[in-house]
Amino acid sequence: MPDEAEREIHSDPFSLQPRIVPMAKTIMDRRWLPLNAMRAFEGVAKHCSFTAAANALLISQSALSRHVLAIERLIGTPLFDRKPHALVLTSAGQHLLAAVSKSFDRLEYALEDIGSRGALVRRTLRVHMPPSFATHLAVPILRDFRQEVPDIEIDIVSPYGVGSPPSDADIAVVYAKPTVTDFVTDLLWPVHLSILCHPDLAKRHAGKALAGFIEANEVVHVRIPDLPRHHIWEKFALQAGIGPINFGRSLVFDTAALAVQYVLSGDGIALVDANLFSNELAEGRLVRPFEVMLDDGYGYYLFTHPDDLGDTAIALFRSWLIQRFGIGAAPETAPVRLVHSSG
Repeated sequence: MPDEAEREIHSDPFSLQPRIVPMAKTIMDRRWLPLNAMRAFEGVAKHCSFTAAANALLISQSALSRHVLAIERLIGTPLFDRKPHALVLTSAGQHLLAAVSKSFDRLEYALEDIGSRGALVRRTLRVHMPPSFATHLAVPILRDFRQEVPDIEIDIVSPYGVGSPPSDADIAVVYAKPTVTDFVTDLLWPVHLSILCHPDLAKRHAGKALAGFIEANEVVHVRIPDLPRHHIWEKFALQAGIGPINFGRSLVFDTAALAVQYVLSGDGIALVDANLFSNELAEGRLVRPFEVMLDDGYGYYLFTHPDDLGDTAIALFRSWLIQRFGIGAAPETAPVRLVHSSG
């Protein structure tokens, strides 16, 4: 009888997709990791073709197929949807490709570091940043880092959303609540949301109380996945003790940067992190008409995989981000620090 840890692949004459029957889950022993098969899988996944991958890797298509099937047998789930005229990664395949590519990259960089006797080799870091953070804080000063470390190139990825970073990022700035993860996390700053508006709008409504000010203006929302669009403003009103307010008349934007861009036109009030817009506040293009702020538990965190802390390039960029944006950053480079006031 087969060992219960085995997995079997059965041919199905009516389907292009092999049927994989998972058995009991076991702990993987790295001594038996199929490294050649992983390299073959990476080639097929990146080319989305057994033929193209075989030509690139200079091995036969049948060998590639056997390698991929061996991994699928090992993990008990398909890595590709084998369609008549296409090869598409499954969710498991996407997850594995990110891990395999990153692992091979680490090996390559380590060998290059050793070969160069500690000298920094030219390489590219894939950096995840929220769109508003990247646009208003990081991108304008990335030239400083490039001047300091010209051998490191930066590939910025700015997907919309909150929560954990993508698995293919070398390092990530994430807008999130405190959470326990496998990453090393550095808090850059806790987010406190304030009402920002155009100075002319503030003048037109000078003297109004907070509730009246909100009621008299168009409310601009920043979308947060899985939460109602009124959620943040309603929390703000509750914390400020100003009673129920109709937030139905409003615009919704995917990012704080877009919301503030609308506010800069002269209309609307946005509830955003003033740290992101310190330049606009300093130049007088935006004002903060009330000192009341909302701390909803979110912050900007720097996520680094613990295995990457010894990577020279990642360590340099991580240190630079902490120095420029962290809580202990110098006043001229740190985000604006706002003190909570109930006034």
